[in-house]
Amino acid sequence: MPIMAGIRPPSVDALLRAAGDDLDGRDRAALTGVARDVVAEERAALQAGRPGRDMDALVDAYLARTRWLQDSMAGPRDVGLPPAVNATGVILHTNLGRAPWPWAAIQAAGNAAAVPAMLELDPETGRRGKRFAAVEDDVIALTGAEAALIANNNAAAVAIAVGLAGRGGVAVSRGELVEIGGGVRIPEIVRRAGARLIEVGTTNRTRVADFEAVLNEGRAKVVLRVHPSNFEQTGFVESPEPAAVARAAHRNGAIVIDDLGSGALLDTRQFGLAHEPTPAERIDAGADLVTFSGDKLVGGPQAGIIAGRRDLVERLRKDPLARAMRPDKVILAALEATLRLYRTGEAVTEIPVWRQIAATESDLERRARAIVDTMSHPRVAATRSTSTIGGGSLPGQTQPSWSVTIGGESPQRVLAALRAGAPAVIGRIVDDVVALDLRAVESDDDSILSVAIRAAIG
Repeated sequence: MPIMAGIRPPSVDALLRAAGDDLDGRDRAALTGVARDVVAEERAALQAGRPGRDMDALVDAYLARTRWLQDSMAGPRDVGLPPAVNATGVILHTNLGRAPWPWAAIQAAGNAAAVPAMLELDPETGRRGKRFAAVEDDVIALTGAEAALIANNNAAAVAIAVGLAGRGGVAVSRGELVEIGGGVRIPEIVRRAGARLIEVGTTNRTRVADFEAVLNEGRAKVVLRVHPSNFEQTGFVESPEPAAVARAAHRNGAIVIDDLGSGALLDTRQFGLAHEPTPAERIDAGADLVTFSGDKLVGGPQAGIIAGRRDLVERLRKDPLARAMRPDKVILAALEATLRLYRTGEAVTEIPVWRQIAATESDLERRARAIVDTMSHPRVAATRSTSTIGGGSLPGQTQPSWSVTIGGESPQRVLAALRAGAPAVIGRIVDDVVALDLRAVESDDDSILSVAIRAAIG
């Protein structure tokens, strides 16, 4: 039933009956409060002379808000991290938790958390067994490695792996002595592991001969290659081929550790992006161990993955530091569920990071224009924009995108109003207007975005 301008909006009770919520009566006060807000916004719109919304649209607005309440209905409202909509155009936004988990990982984590699980128990012998071997089997299948080990993040994985040098030298190109975030730097990780850092080459140019100079003298036990995943060098630059470095290291009895950072398990070129080296490629090129993150381009929970030679992995497994940095059963279950989606060919459709990377410009434009059409407001428009991957992945690479923009008044005030909502909507300012990029916004959240914009601009 259309609600035309000048007509009273429905009552709160009428909206609740039409919505037919399925929360079994839990926290009725919270639901009533949401319905009251929706009705109040509709009343304000009618008084301002704007066209009213029909009951279906009001129900959609109500359900969009209550969906964010469902996880907190059984307990205090302030438990857990406040939810947010990532409309920044940065898919892997570190301050917003990087990769949202695929639904399969969320279910697996919930199942692992709810009941006792066979984490380190051998079902055949009834004795203590290998810690959740299934997830390591998935890593082996996807990388071609002989063995794998899981740490709680990639910095931990690098720190554990570098420990193979003991008190010996670790050779690193000067162009790869990077800071990986939070003030943590590769030289500090090497020194903290007790090894001796050996810098080779120059900031912009390093050759195989630079590594050979220290390898031939027996000064380095480990060659550490660090993928510069959070910056790019252009111009007068040179870096050696990974296979050539591996051959030089192996001729001199040294091992090669290749830190890939984001760790793509799909070929990024199919999405119009530059090629990101995969763990399988680097193992094929002679790396003895590769390390990479679980919560970046893998698209799952925060974890550090080590894959490579069996003898080296088993040495790392016995390192006390590996125990100190191991993840719990919930993370292992979520990581296994994420990796299984790659093995079943469902990564692009089921893992949010890849679904967002794969979204077409035409689809993003259609969604942006649909949101603007629900506004009917002169300050709200659909505009072309540019998105990035973020999270230290594919630096310098961008994708064409579309944003809903809000102009006409202080962009800082609008952003603050969007952040104050429930859920918070996080956008950015482009050319003095607020831009809400849809690349990292799931299509199911478009209605939430519409409601948030309407509330922010009055």
